[in-house]
This record gives sequence, structure tokens and C-alpha cells, in this order.
Amino acid sequence: MTDEKKIFLDNCWYAAAWDYEVAEADNKLGRTICEKSIVFFKAESGVYTALDNRCCHRAAPLSVGRIEGNNIRCMYHGLVYNPDGKCIEVPGQETQVESLGVRSYPVVEKGHMLWIWMGDPALANPDDIHDYLPLSDPDNWCGFPRQSYLHYKANWLLVVDNLSDFSHIAFVHTNTVGGSEEYAYVSVPEELERLDDGFRLERWHYNSNVPPYHAKVIPENERTGKVDRRNLVEIRVPGLFFMETLFAPAGVDIKTQDIGQYRQYRNCQFMTPETRNTTHFFWNYLRNYDMDNPETTKSLQASLLEAFGEDKAIIEEQQKLLVKNTSFDPRFIKADKALAHFRRIWKKKLEEEEQKYPTKPTEESRHRIL
Repeated sequence: MTDEKKIFLDNCWYAAAWDYEVAEADNKLGRTICEKSIVFFKAESGVYTALDNRCCHRAAPLSVGRIEGNNIRCMYHGLVYNPDGKCIEVPGQETQVESLGVRSYPVVEKGHMLWIWMGDPALANPDDIHDYLPLSDPDNWCGFPRQSYLHYKANWLLVVDNLSDFSHIAFVHTNTVGGSEEYAYVSVPEELERLDDGFRLERWHYNSNVPPYHAKVIPENERTGKVDRRNLVEIRVPGLFFMETLFAPAGVDIKTQDIGQYRQYRNCQFMTPETRNTTHFFWNYLRNYDMDNPETTKSLQASLLEAFGEDKAIIEEQQKLLVKNTSFDPRFIKADKALAHFRRIWKKKLEEEEQKYPTKPTEESRHRIL
């Protein structure tokens, strides 16, 4: 053990990039995940590869290299690396050195998302990836023409905290996805289902006004009616958020109804640490109605971006204050029940991993995480 504290989980699957991000970057993309610079590339075979983005010779970035078949060539001195990270060619040098190479990471594509495993490759099981099925089901769910990405100048846990806490919706998002401050007072949270890697939670807002973002995309004669709004939320380690939203006419017993007849949304958000103080945020918002109307898609995307902007402004200001005052001790309220559970689970997993794989001190690890 060392005196340094582990700040990221290694043995888990992180959302790393949408497939189109790699395609649009000439089939290779440099991205920092958990303070490690990684190059992702799509080989001629169609298989994705993830390697340390640093040539072992002179530390040139492989993300500005050239894909050759299933390999990538460093464009500083021409070293070629295969998908395992082994250097298989050094121009002008007949004898190959076995020790030349870079680290390779398990990477899997599911639901148009590239998932990376930062820890022990022997533990990487693709079946453990929380693949979000609506992303791969265009017959039943319509999302955005391309999956979305935002960058937060804040620690990823602050973003997860925000999504774990529905009471903030009434105040931060009154004019977007919330609808009124009433939501914080009268919406009904069901019992929290505690999982060993996160939680599930159901929340109802009965006899409520239609929130602004939804009112913009439904017929005018329905906008003033009352609805019962249900949100089913699931958040998993390391930072995976899934939500089912249903709007039904107020008073309808959905347990006896075919809920497929009502307007529904499916929301996925993936928070991945870039550094201890910055976060990759991947998301999409899908629906089961009006699926051939691009105007509905544009309206929903604009509304959600506005709402995320409201979150982002507060969270990034939180980050600034917490950096200035690292001794801040937060106080918890009743609405933080889910948030507190997630934090405990994450801390427990971090401690268990630290015991098995003690942290090696690095220059980066000398800086404090929130």
C-alpha cells in the first residue's frame, strides 16, 4: 500500500466514445479516460482497438498516426503497433526488440458506444456492459440523428450526484423539464431499491401540469390537461444513468392499461472521468411516438440541451468552489438518500480495488480529487 489514494475504479466498463466520433476522426480518436491518454481506432477488419496514446520510442501521440490494415503506425519515426500493442516494425531496423510496445485495453462496441476496460484484462467480461437496448431498437424508439456528447469542467461524481437527486428538478429546471417548484413538494418517491452497484428508484408526480419540454411536442389541445408522470430511474457504477418516463392522463391506472398507448421517453446518460476535475458526458433521449417527425426530434434535443445547460452551470460552479475549499463537509437531507447510497457503493468498490491493486504514485495522483 502507498499513502496515495485511488481515485478511479479500474475494473469496470467505461463509456469511451460514440462510434461516429471515431469514424469522423479518420477512424482514430485520441481521448483521455481516467487521466490516461488513449487512442481508439477502427481496423480494416472492422474491429476496434484501444492503445496507450504514446509511442514507446519518443512519446509521440499515436492518435496522429496512420492506420495500416489492422495496425497503427506512429508518424514520428514510423514504428508500427498491432492491436495487442506490440511493436511489429521499426523502419531501418532489421532486428525487432521484444520489449517495444504499448499497453492495449479491452474495448467493445455496443449500442453505438465504445466501452473500455481500464483494469486487469483478464477480468473484462463484455456481458457485464450495461448495453442500453433502446439505442439499438429503431423500430420502437427514435432518438437523435447522432448520439450526443457534452464536456463538463467538473468531477464526474458531481454530475452523478445531480442525476441521483430529483428534487433539484423543481428549482433548476422549472421552465424546461421540471414544470414547477411543486414537483419537489408533492411528487411521490417510492422505496429506493439498493443494488450492489447502484440503485433503482420510481417517482410519480400525480395530477400535474404538462412540463414545458413535453408540451412543445404534443397537440395543442392536450397541453393544458393534467397528467400523471412516472420516472423509473436506474444508476450504476461507474456512472451510468437510465430513465424511463411515462406521461398518462391523470387518474389512469397504468397497471391495468397497455402503457404502449401512452407517450414515453427513454433517457441514457453516461458519465466518464476524463480527469479528476473534468468529465465526458454521453447521452441520448428517445421516444416511442411521432417517430417520423424531425421537428419533434429537434424540439426535444433543444429542450434537453437547455436543461443540461442549467445543470452544467451549477455543477461547474460547484467544482470551482470545492477546489478552493477541499475541506468542505456536505450535509445530507432526505432527498439525498439515493445519492448517499451511490457514494457509499462507489467508495466501497474503490477501497476493495485499492486493497487488491495498490495505487502506484504518479505525478497526477499528487493532486487532490474532490
